[in-house]
Amino acid sequence: MIKRQAGFTLIEIMITVVVIGILTAVALPSYNGYMMRARLTEAFTGLAGLQPRMEQHWSNTRSYAGFDAAALKLMPKDSDNFAYELTESSASAYLVTATGQGTADGFVFTIDQNGRRATTGVPDGWTGSDDCWVDRKEGTCTQ
Repeated sequence: MIKRQAGFTLIEIMITVVVIGILTAVALPSYNGYMMRARLTEAFTGLAGLQPRMEQHWSNTRSYAGFDAAALKLMPKDSDNFAYELTESSASAYLVTATGQGTADGFVFTIDQNGRRATTGVPDGWTGSDDCWVDRKEGTCTQ
């Protein structure tokens, strides 16, 4: 009686490893891009949510100045990914900046009193825009 061995051959295991390697090489960059877009959404949400509060502050005080006062608690709270700052403010104009930090380091997004959105800073390999908030490497704008 001949006894047959059970198990996998070395070739079968090597083919499996190659297939897993190829799948990982394709999936990992897509996953990293998705995670970065999720981090950038944090800045977009913070800046877009800030604009109505700025307009409310202006209608109450007839000035954008003083909006970032700690007592008012109107500015978005800094997070692991972004720090928010009222860069410029006067009676009739403002510029709020979200500066990336940590895993979002290198990104700088702005919004002004007219609702103009701009990506003024991006990491190497990314394309910025003076007309929108960029959420993909090729410079595609977020809606």
